[in-house]
Amino acid sequence: MKFGKRLKEQVQDTLPEWRDKFLSYKELKKLLRLLSTAPTSLLNGSSIDYGKAEAEFMYLLNNEIDKFNGFFMEQEEDFIIRHKEVQQRIKRVVELWGPNGSQPSEADYKDEMEKIRKAIVDFHGEMVLLVNYSNINYTGLAKILKKYDKRTGGLLRLPFIQKVLEQPFFTTDLISKLVKECETIIDAVFPAEEEAERAKEAKEAIVVAGEGIFRNTVTALLTMQEMRKGSSTQSAFSLPPLNLPDSDLIQSIQLNAAVPIV
Repeated sequence: MKFGKRLKEQVQDTLPEWRDKFLSYKELKKLLRLLSTAPTSLLNGSSIDYGKAEAEFMYLLNNEIDKFNGFFMEQEEDFIIRHKEVQQRIKRVVELWGPNGSQPSEADYKDEMEKIRKAIVDFHGEMVLLVNYSNINYTGLAKILKKYDKRTGGLLRLPFIQKVLEQPFFTTDLISKLVKECETIIDAVFPAEEEAERAKEAKEAIVVAGEGIFRNTVTALLTMQEMRKGSSTQSAFSLPPLNLPDSDLIQSIQLNAAVPIV
C-alpha cells in the first residue's frame, strides 16, 4: 500500500480531534513536484520559481515538526495528569466502598470499578494511538525527504532526520512507560478472570473491528505491524523496535521488528 493511502486511512481511523494534526503529505508532495520541474526554469535563466518553491517546502517541513511537537507534548502532559487521576480515583473507591472502606458496599464498589476499568482501557488505547501518531508521521517525513533528495539531487534527508530524532514527538519512552503502568494497575486491581475475558475481547476485536476507541487502537496496532513487514532492509532511517509492553492485545500482534523506510 502506498504511504499516502495508508496515511489517509490512519487519519480516518484516529480520534476526530486528532485528524488535522498529521503530516501534510499531499501538500509537501505538491511542492516537491514544483521543485522537480525547476531545472527547465533554470535553463531559461529564471530561478525565482525554484527558490520560491524550495522556501515554501522548507517552511512547511519545519512547520510540520512544530505542529507534531506541540500536539504530542500537549497529549503527553494530559496523559500524565489522567494517569494520576485514575490512581486517585481507585484509591477513593477502595477507601469508601471497598471491603475495609468507610462505607462498604459490594454493589457500589463493583459498579464504580467497572467504570474505572473501562476508563483505563480507553486511556490505554489513546496512548497506543499516540505512539502510532509518532511512528506514522516520522515515516512520512522520511519518505518525503527521500523523494526530495532523489528528485532534486539534494542531500537534505540525513541531516533533517538527525534533527527529527531529537524532537519530542519522536520520543515515546514516557508514553510506553505509562502504557505499562496502566496494565500493571489492571493486573493489580481487577480479578484474573476479568482479564481473561478482556484478552478474549481483544482478539475478537481484531476480527470484528467494532466501534470506538478500542477499534481505533486495534487498527493502529495492525498498521504498525504491517509497516514492519514492508521490507527486510534496515537503515539509519528505520524506526526502532516498538517499545510497548506485552499486553494481551499487543501479544496477539507481533510488533518486534524495526520499521524500514524504503
